[in-house]
Amino acid sequence: MAGTATSNALEIGHGPLTNIAEYIIDGGALDDATALRLLTLPDSRVYDLMYAAYLVKRHFQGDKLHRCSIVNAKSGACGENCTFCAQSSFYQKDTGVPTYPIMNADAILRAADEAVEYGSTNFGIVTAVKGVQEGPMLDAILEAIRKIRAQGRIAPDASLGVVTRRVLEKLKDAGLQVYHHNLESARSFYPNICTTRDWSENFETIQRAKEVGLEVCCGGIIGMGESPQQRIELMQQVAALKPEHIPLNFLVAVKGTPLADVAPMRPVDCLKSIAVFRLTNPTSDLFVAGGRVQQLRQLQPFIFMAGANGMMVGNYLTTPGRTKEDDLELVADLGMNI
Repeated sequence: MAGTATSNALEIGHGPLTNIAEYIIDGGALDDATALRLLTLPDSRVYDLMYAAYLVKRHFQGDKLHRCSIVNAKSGACGENCTFCAQSSFYQKDTGVPTYPIMNADAILRAADEAVEYGSTNFGIVTAVKGVQEGPMLDAILEAIRKIRAQGRIAPDASLGVVTRRVLEKLKDAGLQVYHHNLESARSFYPNICTTRDWSENFETIQRAKEVGLEVCCGGIIGMGESPQQRIELMQQVAALKPEHIPLNFLVAVKGTPLADVAPMRPVDCLKSIAVFRLTNPTSDLFVAGGRVQQLRQLQPFIFMAGANGMMVGNYLTTPGRTKEDDLELVADLGMNI
């Protein structure tokens, strides 16, 4: 029977938490109190928690392995003051990230070809800007999407900021499959992260993308100084949007940004966050993106046991990822179907 589990409705005893998995598979949903109890379980229970998330992942996603690559198609000089971002014009003189205008369509297409070689299923075109408007930048992106779609080798995605319905319609008409825009953090924590844009603009952008018929990709960043309660708040706010895809990022503390000195999360806490993100968002494609290398370190293979069914491969926006060979070896060693 579908419903919402209260903190008293589900026993969190000393076993592998299969009752939690069964409840969610049957259509139940965790309330905030239960989700918080799971997120803050002692380290000795992390494998019990991961097993419950794995059962839910396996039920809804099977053996699906999502692999996403991105291209930083327009770098730097962004007018937003997001405190984690090396590309913000507020901090760029200290971060040293290069600035360049929008790539032309052929350059974006070459990056898409490289993503195919990495074995990626999705390719994201990302721009450092509050929101792409109609004009030359959008025209270059639309041309690139048409060319990627015509080749038929990889699904074209885009992350172009807070955009209008008309821009979203143009993207869809060009052949875009997925629109990505993160909530970044819980609404209650967001004023600590950005003051040049309201949190509601992020939420409403995803709503518009869904309204025009695009798949949506929406997640956030964990480890920016938020409380465990605010991590649960973010998970539930993402769940309210019912995104097809969720990128879960862990903070990469970049020198020169206001968050440069934020202490890294413990890898085991990253795994707990992945597991509870899966339990609160059971049917979505959940993949680990930024911070996988830096925060999970030697525990990276456990992301798939903790409920993730994918990962971002190749380099990120301003930080390097792992090599193609390392990631292929990782999934092969786990016996996963590529």
